[in-house]
Amino acid sequence: MSKIKLSKNFIDDRVKLALAEDLYPDGDVTSDLLQNNKIVTAKIISNQKAIIAGLSFAKQAFTKVDNQIKILMKKKDGSQVNKGAVIAIIKGRANSIFIAERVALNFLSHLSGIATKTNEFVKLAGKKTKICCTRKTIPNLRVIQKYAVKLGGGTNHRFNLSDEFLIKDNHIASSDLKSLVLNAIKNKKGKKITVEVDTINQLKSILGLKFNTVLLDNMNIKNLKECIKIAKKYYETEASGNVTLKNVKNIASTGVNRISVGSITHSAPAVDFKLEI
Repeated sequence: MSKIKLSKNFIDDRVKLALAEDLYPDGDVTSDLLQNNKIVTAKIISNQKAIIAGLSFAKQAFTKVDNQIKILMKKKDGSQVNKGAVIAIIKGRANSIFIAERVALNFLSHLSGIATKTNEFVKLAGKKTKICCTRKTIPNLRVIQKYAVKLGGGTNHRFNLSDEFLIKDNHIASSDLKSLVLNAIKNKKGKKITVEVDTINQLKSILGLKFNTVLLDNMNIKNLKECIKIAKKYYETEASGNVTLKNVKNIASTGVNRISVGSITHSAPAVDFKLEI
């Protein structure tokens, strides 16, 4: 599994692109109206209960605009906060703070949303079942989104296509299931192998072959239980497909080892933060 590396340069690059998007071509024409360079103190406040993620990106947005801005972080990434909590205190020129405000809050809102949503799934699934993210991420933001998943208590699935073998339904439709598995075993070179099955018969057809994880896709609870009973002696088990906060507890109760949830990255609601002077 590829490791998540949020280096200073990585954060700086992402924030630089975000600021360029917000300021091209003429800068913040409204904040330019403020000509007195007044020093103000602002607070970032959470308008809801949340798991915090993305503080380093928010901080970099302010300091990138103006390195004279002083920032006091009152919370850490991974902290659980209640509505009304002060996340950070920022002191500096008003126009500089206003230029960076939306970029900072966008990073913070999006990543905290992922961490918060992930944590909801994790609590419902219980301690014995891992909640995993998928590759259903915003292009070029995958590493950041997967970072937020971990802060919410989730587990990162493969980072990209080269991390492991994942034989899915379309691969199977284009070939033969057993042949694909045998070919993966032959060529694995230390990589893990996950095989997706949709039916009990598919599982039985590859039972005993030496791979790591069987992915049980879009199965009802009855079939899921039966497949887990058959497979648990040989493989790690994973469930996927239309997993929601309403059904994740029932899915976890089958004894499955992990549940993959695309919505924690592609559909997590942003957390509501405000910057207040």
